[in-house]
Amino acid sequence: MKQVSKITLCLLCVAMALTGCRDKVRSKADTANHQAAARQSMKRISKVEKQGDMRQYDVADKQRITDFIPKGYKLFEKISGDLNKDGLDDCVLIIKATRKDGFIKNSFDKVVDRNRRGIIVLFSEEKGYKVAVKNYNCFSSENEDGGVYFAPYLSIDIRNSKLFVHYAHGRYGYWEYCFRYQDSDFMLIGYESFGSQGPTALGKVSINFLTGVKYDDDNVNKYDDDAEEKFVRKVIKLKKEPLKKLSEIDDFDELEIERLNTDD
Repeated sequence: MKQVSKITLCLLCVAMALTGCRDKVRSKADTANHQAAARQSMKRISKVEKQGDMRQYDVADKQRITDFIPKGYKLFEKISGDLNKDGLDDCVLIIKATRKDGFIKNSFDKVVDRNRRGIIVLFSEEKGYKVAVKNYNCFSSENEDGGVYFAPYLSIDIRNSKLFVHYAHGRYGYWEYCFRYQDSDFMLIGYESFGSQGPTALGKVSINFLTGVKYDDDNVNKYDDDAEEKFVRKVIKLKKEPLKKLSEIDDFDELEIERLNTDD
């Protein structure tokens, strides 16, 4: 019996030793797995942080639009929108000269800033912007003398990947130029004007420079306050001429679009 007890005791000791070894191996394996998972997690976190940092750098690059403003000018207005149909927001900068001799006294003996304004169009790229077109002095100042009425108000808009230069003139109506990017410049492809006298519509002119057609809608009852508005359209074929480039327009105030020659 003593011999059997010794054998049983030895077997129990061996079993306990084997169990301890197995637990140590399992513990080491678990530790290794945890360490590997932690390293993998750190790699993922590091990758995400790096991507985040890169995005921050990209945003920072795109925000340095002032790098494109020439010396002697300041940023007057910024407009964003897709102008070349690549799905990215491009940037239109309206700039203004800062010449000291541009400050003069107006008719009310008040010193105003008559420095002219210009335009810079920037196309968005992966690492920032590139200049698409520039014209530093094509717009008059925002402080022009409008005579008995205020001067026309200039605004820039982007619609359907086209650039619109809009002039609002209160009760007298508005006029608008439409440009599209092609042949490494912004070409004038359309024009529209609406004339009014207070609440009375006088007429509307619409020109498509691509087709060379001018539509002249005249309110034949414009002088009859009691009659309803009645528009009669006249279609005019224009002589074929090269499209005007935004970069080559010296002064928008001097454009006489509605006096273009016709084939008549």
